[in-house]
Amino acid sequence: MKLSMPVHYAGDIKTTVDQVAEYEKAGVDLVWVAEAYGMDAVTVMGYLAAKTETVQIASGILPIYTRTPTLLAMTAVGVDVLSGGRCVLGLGASGPQVIEGWHGIPYDRPIGRTREVVEICRKVWARSEPLVHEGRNYSLPLPTDQGTGLGKPLKIITHPPRPDIPIFLASLGPKNVELTAEIADGWLPVMFVPERASMVWGDDLARG
Repeated sequence: MKLSMPVHYAGDIKTTVDQVAEYEKAGVDLVWVAEAYGMDAVTVMGYLAAKTETVQIASGILPIYTRTPTLLAMTAVGVDVLSGGRCVLGLGASGPQVIEGWHGIPYDRPIGRTREVVEICRKVWARSEPLVHEGRNYSLPLPTDQGTGLGKPLKIITHPPRPDIPIFLASLGPKNVELTAEIADGWLPVMFVPERASMVWGDDLARG
């Protein structure tokens, strides 16, 4: 069993990070950094990397609509480099109130987008060949009939410390939970009640 704690998106972040450093000494294994429409999570994750030594640093969560898939992959690499291999990439679709209300981006096809984001992140980290992805939601490079036509496949310049940075997905709906069980390294179910979990999500997890 691992012990974890959240870092909320409001309040005195510096004081909270100092507390995390103390909790690390007491045995906390993992800290989740939330992001809504206040301070971004990545800044806090970098600060945590500088102020701690052993605790794993996880985004809890980065919304998939607010960054390109490759930027999400780059962000995880950055935190992993700074922390010495302690990054956990927590992703989720968030909801239309935040995505459309705050970011002004249509909240469309969350399950398909999540699948492609995870695929692209893992391609970036594997670094086996220049990045090419053809999907319904993302095409890399951009097709030649769009933009300038000058885009070309690229590899991430930084060598990722790990090709398999853990990806946790936040999910609640049946199809999203099924996807999580299929492709993710971990699951972030809000309002999770252990004794009722199999009743609510058991079939979805089994299908995934």
